[in-house]
Amino acid sequence: MHSFQPMDLSYFNDNPFRLIGKDWMLITAEKDNDVNTMTASWGGMGVMWGKDIVLIAVRESRYTKEFIDGSSTFSLSFFNPDDIKIKEALAFLGTVSGRNENKIKKANMKINYHIDEQNIETPFIDEASMVLICRKMFAQKITKDSFIVPEIDKWYKDEDYHTLYIAEIQTMLAR
Repeated sequence: MHSFQPMDLSYFNDNPFRLIGKDWMLITAEKDNDVNTMTASWGGMGVMWGKDIVLIAVRESRYTKEFIDGSSTFSLSFFNPDDIKIKEALAFLGTVSGRNENKIKKANMKINYHIDEQNIETPFIDEASMVLICRKMFAQKITKDSFIVPEIDKWYKDEDYHTLYIAEIQTMLAR
């Protein structure tokens, strides 16, 4: 398999609605020398505060949230959507908690690391076809009183609200 190469974000030409909402991504972070990942299909990409950014939403109950909160960086890993084994692994990683087992190993995936110029190591999933290395800039818990349209509440019947993170895309890696 070819190794990852840094790519200029101007070469990014994927549709984020398909990439995130249909094909899914893995959010991966490290805390206390341990790595965890979760499947996600909610998020976005854009420009804010003069930076190319991603938006991710992570529920309070997700174990990976502890890892995101415990680190200054995280990665978003994207995969070949035609690979059936990858889709099965993503489904598994989205339903099993890393609290109970090493789900990355059980999904037959490997961790790789990107080291930036400040020597910060950010883990990512090596089987990905594209990876975004992201530096957290903002985090805010979503609350019911911030809903402008009442139908949003249907997503929170159990009151397990998301935290919204905005992060600068520092590096794009591709094979």
